[in-house]
Amino acid sequence: MTEGRIRESNGRQYGRCVRYERSEGEPPSVAAATALAQFHDENVIETSTRLYDYVDPEALDALLATAGDARRDRTASLVQFDVDGTTVRVRPDRVEVAPPVYE
Repeated sequence: MTEGRIRESNGRQYGRCVRYERSEGEPPSVAAATALAQFHDENVIETSTRLYDYVDPEALDALLATAGDARRDRTASLVQFDVDGTTVRVRPDRVEVAPPVYE
């Protein structure tokens, strides 16, 4: 994990937020797991929150396939889901983890 790719916000009004910039070739599921671990101040290998308990990692990767992927025609621009008291937003280039969004 490269610290330069993670941005955190501790704004009082909105609560803590972690923004993780994906590197080229990094699967969205790996980026989401890394961002979740960072949000909870845990090591991604030893984290207590397991991504696959909330979303199918292979399906997430397929939805956010990269430009060189044959599945590109069905690529999503945003996948959002709740994990263990947080809202996770996965985009093609980044992952954001924040307190739940209530609209």
